[in-house]
Amino acid sequence: MGKLTGQSPLYQAMNVVGAAGFIVNGWWHGAVPSAALNVVWMLIGAIAWWRIRQKGGSRRA
Repeated sequence: MGKLTGQSPLYQAMNVVGAAGFIVNGWWHGAVPSAALNVVWMLIGAIAWWRIRQKGGSRRA
């Protein structure tokens, strides 16, 4: 819909929070491989978020 881009801090923050939710859910239900994969996904999102914040970017569509 063009509201957010992958380069916006809000997008990456939502990505990190969503991955954290999937980690908790996966761990709770004993889906350790899924939880581990989401840890990696959360780290990717956190690094992207950190880099965007370092640049001072808040780009929207």
